[in-house]
Amino acid sequence: HYILSQSEVCKGKNIFLLSLIFSSPENGTRRDLIRKTWGNVTSVQGYHILTLFALGMPVLVTTQQEIDKESHKNNDIIEGIFLDTSENQTLKIITMMQWAVTFCPNALFILKVDEEMFVNLPSLVDYLLNLKEHLEDIYVGKVIHQDTPNRDPSSQEFVPFSKYPEKYYPDYCSGETFIMSQDVARMMYVVFNEVPIMVPADVFVGICAKVFKLIEYDSFQNKTFFMYKISSEVCNLSEIVVTVSNNGKEFCNFSLLTISNRICFF
Repeated sequence: HYILSQSEVCKGKNIFLLSLIFSSPENGTRRDLIRKTWGNVTSVQGYHILTLFALGMPVLVTTQQEIDKESHKNNDIIEGIFLDTSENQTLKIITMMQWAVTFCPNALFILKVDEEMFVNLPSLVDYLLNLKEHLEDIYVGKVIHQDTPNRDPSSQEFVPFSKYPEKYYPDYCSGETFIMSQDVARMMYVVFNEVPIMVPADVFVGICAKVFKLIEYDSFQNKTFFMYKISSEVCNLSEIVVTVSNNGKEFCNFSLLTISNRICFF
């Protein structure tokens, strides 16, 4: 199932949070930026965090050669045996959840996050630590309500009635980032083959969650789980868990601020 598996990376470790960053094969520069910023955090309040990159296969052999070098240097890339295309994103989620359940069963929580995101790990860990009495059945993210299937046959995202006959999708967490507990990942893995793969990847996960009557949560107490874009005037990130940033300078500033919360300069 894997070209690169890092199958030994979890052995003998008590992992609180496994971060799986969904990255495009060609984006080595972005992965390096994450390694130097929020992905460099290995412990928060004494709880171990493991960050890995999830890839499918590139089209070009030369790109694969670069990935092999990158993996040899960093030992943090999982690469599935499928082309990393928009059509294969559901397969990518299935493959990576299978990896987490098989090779990292000791991880208490699993974070799925796209490479465009900046994750405030101290804020996230603080939230998860407050779930002391409810560490199971966790499926948390930005919840999408009453989304409708695309019925346009000319669309790349077309979903025929034969594959999904309902008017609305069940509530689901946006695929840009979500968190699930290890027990949920195991349950998802059990029902993967029972859900139509033609629906969008994040909807696919939501349908699997519905099978087990899981409730999607977007409440992070007093924190904002997901903010699409932070104003350049906002320098205190303590109440924000995840945000989008395609700017390398912002990534570095955000990383410093989550540590210091001091005044920042853009």
